[in-house]
Amino acid sequence: MPREKPRNKRARQAKRGVAAPRERTQSAPVPASLAAEIERLREELKRSESRIEALEKSAHEDLLTGLLNRRGFERAFAQAIAYLKRYGGSAALLYLDLDRFKPINDRYGHAVGDVVLQETARLLLGSVRASDIAARLGGDELALVLWNLDAGQMAAKQRRLEALIDGASFEVQGARLEVGVSIGGVMLSADDTLASALERADAAMYARKKERKAAR
Repeated sequence: MPREKPRNKRARQAKRGVAAPRERTQSAPVPASLAAEIERLREELKRSESRIEALEKSAHEDLLTGLLNRRGFERAFAQAIAYLKRYGGSAALLYLDLDRFKPINDRYGHAVGDVVLQETARLLLGSVRASDIAARLGGDELALVLWNLDAGQMAAKQRRLEALIDGASFEVQGARLEVGVSIGGVMLSADDTLASALERADAAMYARKKERKAAR
């Protein structure tokens, strides 16, 4: 006795084990109130991300000068040493200490001293490359990490920066102020730590400061 044929296409597909296609359903429109809430949450997320980015930046930036602060310099220095270990190359650390800065603070006050620090930082940033590292370690002590130069080029850079800051004058509250800077420089190696590099650069800076005083 012949089997009864399935009456329609869906029945025939079911008989052969083929899943029947689902009927298309049109999605319901998102209510206006829900769409508005989603947009509000997106904007709030953007603001939160901006605040987090600003906080991360401020944690590593000196708010007075715009240079890296001590914490930011420590991180950037560690990254520089890691790069030297992996890829080689050359880099130098310059340690800068302003001359005649304390008398300015004592006579005119810290607000005027702050302006001098800001202007000095501006001069430094205008004299290094974007890939170099510039930081304020504290007070009037600054540091630079300069890439791709040898010992002779490092010494020449030191002298140019000293001449630049020695020759600068800043007019603040009607007073024309001048500072100088003594710079100690050392070439970095892949074995350096921040402490060892700063110790060598600090010693070089004090030797340079004595040399400059003797030459006056």
